[in-house]
Amino acid sequence: MSPTPRIGVLALQGDVREHVASLRAAGADALRVRRPAELDDVDALVIPGGESTTIGKLLTTFELLEPLQKRVRDGMPAFGSCAGMILLAERVLDGTADQVSVGGIDMTVRRNAFGRQVDSWESDLDIDGLDGGSFHAVFIRAPWVEEAGAEVTALGAVGPRIVAVRQGPLLATAFHPELTPDPRIHALFVDIVKESRQ
Repeated sequence: MSPTPRIGVLALQGDVREHVASLRAAGADALRVRRPAELDDVDALVIPGGESTTIGKLLTTFELLEPLQKRVRDGMPAFGSCAGMILLAERVLDGTADQVSVGGIDMTVRRNAFGRQVDSWESDLDIDGLDGGSFHAVFIRAPWVEEAGAEVTALGAVGPRIVAVRQGPLLATAFHPELTPDPRIHALFVDIVKESRQ
């Protein structure tokens, strides 16, 4: 087994290039995943931001939904940012009639909770598990966590609204860490992947 984790980035829509660059900066071997055989070849997966319903439809079209659901159920680490957080949630509020979910994190999220694209904003957040001070978070049509189960650890919040969580090897943020030069969220995920391989 290579000491460098192989982490895929779901390359159907969203900030794929930025996540690949952030993962490489954090010391991972990062590659794009579009097909089931490529999913089989990685230790973990990042589900980027984008549009959760579109990504869900593309997961079905590319025959990735069921293999990804199985890998997550079987303990594969996954990190979802923004739309990726929605896809990793077990329950979604304000979803479309055909909304699909990868699931894995025992939480209920609300889509577009902070508003529309024009309501995008940035904030410095304290994130549990990150050394070096606050993290500059970029929110774009962001969800929030409406309710989290007992196994879910809240890592960061905006007021009363949870915006970063972890459950075992699964990590999710309502914001886009790949849009900043700060590699610490991706480094945290790389550490989670390394822990899962021991």
